[in-house]
Amino acid sequence: MFCRMLLSVLIRQKKKLFLIALTVALGVSLATAMLNVMFDVGDKVNQELKAYGANLNIVPRGSAVINEMYQLDNNDSGQAVQYIKEEELVRIKMIFWAYNIVDFAPFLTTQATFHDKPITVVGTWFNKHLNIPTGDQVDTGMLAMKSWWTIEGNTMTDDNLQGAMVGESVAKQWNLKLGDTIDIISTKTNKKFTLTINNIFHSGGAEDTQIYVSLPVAQNIADKSGLVERVEVSALTTPENELARKAAQDPNSLSRTEWDTWYCTAYISSIAYQLEELMPDVRVKAIMQVAESEGSILQKTQLLMLLLTILSLICSALAISNLVTANIIERSTEIGLLKALGATNTAVAMLILTEIFIIALLGGFFGYFIGFGFAQIIGHTVFGSFVEPKMIIIPLALIMVILITFLGSLPALRIMMFLRPTDVLHGR
Repeated sequence: MFCRMLLSVLIRQKKKLFLIALTVALGVSLATAMLNVMFDVGDKVNQELKAYGANLNIVPRGSAVINEMYQLDNNDSGQAVQYIKEEELVRIKMIFWAYNIVDFAPFLTTQATFHDKPITVVGTWFNKHLNIPTGDQVDTGMLAMKSWWTIEGNTMTDDNLQGAMVGESVAKQWNLKLGDTIDIISTKTNKKFTLTINNIFHSGGAEDTQIYVSLPVAQNIADKSGLVERVEVSALTTPENELARKAAQDPNSLSRTEWDTWYCTAYISSIAYQLEELMPDVRVKAIMQVAESEGSILQKTQLLMLLLTILSLICSALAISNLVTANIIERSTEIGLLKALGATNTAVAMLILTEIFIIALLGGFFGYFIGFGFAQIIGHTVFGSFVEPKMIIIPLALIMVILITFLGSLPALRIMMFLRPTDVLHGR
């Protein structure tokens, strides 16, 4: 009898129940889209932020005090300049979190003269191909890390030992153009080096007053074969929390459980620690302005997604409440007759909830796939890549359907419980 009554209601009330299903589908679709993006947004936001520079700086252990986070001053008189061996840099991709190292580039800064005027020459990797002892192969270098630079000319390569990238300020000062040749003289060896301008770049910073060359060229100018001065590293990291901050102060203060959690999580402090483990002659400093900004942006983005999810569920619950209440009032005569025939409030409530839950689950089913489609649109539009499906969203979507349907039905069920057969059957 219960099934016959349920089937009868589903057929007779199909238009009104369709509105309930549509409401659930819209609410679940928005919530599903936001949750999919929220669970996937971490790596994507981190990847986007990697375009704005390094978050780790590797310098020789015991070197002179770092005056600036991005630009070391190793040329002060009276201070012994220390270096890192270039051959050790492959170890950067051999740590536990090797795949979180997006890019890295070494730098060697030296001084030269151009038209009897001092000029800074910086050697680096532009897009270096490395064979890692683990068997992996990577391409890394400065160009990927400085993607916001405006560069004129053909892409600079590491095997171009006669080419140079000239800063915009230098080019304007000396009226230099692409293809021009310049002669610079090393202040270390007094040797002359002839370079062809391969690129003119605009960075918006101090780099515009410098000349960039392949690392071997700078090593010849500085007479420092096989050595580099510092290394900038761009790594995908997990936002800092209390554990990470505690470890950054003193890793030895952690308990064994805390240590394992910290070491096996991609905190910027744990990545820095692992780099120092494999490269004992260096010190790795986190560029906290970048790291903290990344964590703050990520947390705020995820909070925004969560708030949108909650608001969509609240709106859906309110809409369902209105629809179910209207349905109860319209069926008040039918409900009164059921009560007059002996049906209890619990039995009537079970009938109403069952039909609503069936329709809500149907709406939630379609809402999940619609929401996943919305997530792909958001991912492709904002991040230029698709959002991977998260299996945890399926049980969450089911919970959301049950939650908004039950909460939305409570006001209507309360009205139903106070309906008296004598009133509704007599039209009062």
